[in-house]
Amino acid sequence: MGKNGQKTRTAGHISWGLLFVLCGAIFLEGIDVSMIGVALPSIRAELGMSTGSLQWVVSAYVLGYGGFMLLGGRAADLFGRRKMFLTWLTVFLVFSGLGGLATEGWMLIVARFVTGISAAFMTPAGLSIITTSFAEGPARNKALLVYAGTAAAGFSLGLVVGGILSELSWRWVFYGPVILAFVILLAAIRLIPDSGRLESSAQGFDLAGAISVTGAMLLLVYGVVEASNMGLSWTIGALVCSAVLLSVFVVIERRSASPLVRLGIFAAGSLVRANLGAMLFAGSFFGFQFLTVLYLQELRGWSSLETGLALLAVGVDAILAPTLTPKLVNRFGNIPVIFGGFCLAAVAYALFLPIGLDWTYAAMFPTMILTGIAFSLTYGPLTIAATDGISEEEQGLASGLLNTSFQFGAALGLAVVTAVNIAATGIDQSPQALLDGYRTAMIVPIAASILGIIITALGLRKRASVHYVNN
Repeated sequence: MGKNGQKTRTAGHISWGLLFVLCGAIFLEGIDVSMIGVALPSIRAELGMSTGSLQWVVSAYVLGYGGFMLLGGRAADLFGRRKMFLTWLTVFLVFSGLGGLATEGWMLIVARFVTGISAAFMTPAGLSIITTSFAEGPARNKALLVYAGTAAAGFSLGLVVGGILSELSWRWVFYGPVILAFVILLAAIRLIPDSGRLESSAQGFDLAGAISVTGAMLLLVYGVVEASNMGLSWTIGALVCSAVLLSVFVVIERRSASPLVRLGIFAAGSLVRANLGAMLFAGSFFGFQFLTVLYLQELRGWSSLETGLALLAVGVDAILAPTLTPKLVNRFGNIPVIFGGFCLAAVAYALFLPIGLDWTYAAMFPTMILTGIAFSLTYGPLTIAATDGISEEEQGLASGLLNTSFQFGAALGLAVVTAVNIAATGIDQSPQALLDGYRTAMIVPIAASILGIIITALGLRKRASVHYVNN
């Protein structure tokens, strides 16, 4: 009894230490993404980049992240989660540093693309380590909600930290993550146990499936990100090519003895709903954030630091996600909590519709705080819903699917919001025309949240039906 008790306490200690390391990694990813956004004006000024090339500092990361995520998630299952996490954390560290050393725009874009690829392999490996280290139920739910809250905290704090570092030099936006990544790497080597790999699956690695799905995702994300720049015909061409490659991938997976993605995983309705919900939530949130930054900086003349501080209220989810959300999930279940989060998000964005040229921060604050609460009620529970009931051998795949949905949703939200904003503003760049454009584009996040409410309601209905049958 004593030995077993000691073993349990030791395992619990290791698990929570491991969670601390993995939370550090997702914090790193969140802060890295948000710091870049506020540093873009300084980057353009020093490297002489055009607006079109400047957007690729962000888009290249999204392209690498979204394009390789499914491959990264499955690679974690096949070749070992620890190995994938440590290897690609090292790549992340190296190329973040190279980004800070860039002297030409193309160097920075290439560095961001490879950094995005490294995140595509590192993030699902880290998430699947959590889902396989904590037993399904309250312990795993708490771990995932802490993980989600940390990711949100990294994103929120990155807005402020990025503003501060940009005042010194935009290069510190890249050097800062290098220091943090090195510390996390040292801790990860010590605390993450070797999970091994599935030898039979690894020997039958589905190379054709990997190539086709990665090509499909790259073209899909590229088509979405560049929709406003390529024109209708090129956008349709990219999306059609993506659909063709995706069809080829499905055929390959049906015939493969060791498929990269077991298509039967999509029979889990909760997984499909969670991924659709993640796509819509990410699209609404990043679309809202993009419009808010434009409103505050371009129309109101706020500095990057002032903008970051204004958005800091959204970071309340870093407090609520590990404290309030677990209690709500235990009391009501995942789906009702997600439903409540989407409802709050829709209200928050709707409250921002009447923005004016002289709005005070007090008028903006309800939207900021409600958005943070909505994030805490939605992000973590969606993560739980997307991995619940999935076998240990496919946790990396499920994590990759979820992160792909978040990234694609973010790219789609930004693309649609940008297109609507440009169309609504037209050639008139007067303050009132810009304001009208922001107001019109704000309908996109609201619509995405309402779609999220509808999809989640389907899950509520099924949950009620199951409860009725069981009783």
